Amino acid sequence: MTLTVLSPVSGEVVPLSEVPDPVFAQAMVGPGIAVQPERTAGDAVSPVDGTVVTLHPHAFVVATESGAAVLVHLGIDTVKLKGEGFTLHVVKGETVRAGQPVIGWNPAEIEQGGRSPICPVIALDASAESLVDVHEPGPVKAGEALLTWQR
Repeated sequence: MTLTVLSPVSGEVVPLSEVPDPVFAQAMVGPGIAVQPERTAGDAVSPVDGTVVTLHPHAFVVATESGAAVLVHLGIDTVKLKGEGFTLHVVKGETVRAGQPVIGWNPAEIEQGGRSPICPVIALDASAESLVDVHEPGPVKAGEALLTWQR
C-alpha cells in the first residue's frame, strides 16, 4: 500500500537533520521530513485521511484505516507554551480528511518567543527505506504532497 502524506503547513521543506532537536533530527521518533513554516498565522492541516489519535495544542497524530500514523509537531519546545497561541479545530477521536484544518497557530509568534517554529512530519513505525518520493528541499504549500510512504 502506498500512502501520500501532505504538508501540514506552507513553507520550505528541509531535511529532518535540520530540526534543532536531536530526537527529531536523528529520527529517533521515526523517519520523515520537516517544513520551515511561513511566518504567518494559519492552520496546520491533516497530512492524511484518518482518525486523530493523539491531540495536543502543539502536536497531533493522525492514524489511517490501514494503521499508518503520521505525527505533526508544531515547533520545537512548544509543549512548554501549555497551549497558549494554539487553537484546536478538532477533538481526539475525530475522523479527518487530508487537508482539513486541525490546529490554528502563528509561527511568527513562536519564533518571537525564542522557539523554532519548524514542523517535523514523522511517519511513525516506519523504516527510512519505506519513505519514497520525499519532497526536495524548497517551497511547499499546505496540502501538497510531502512524501510517499510505501507500506
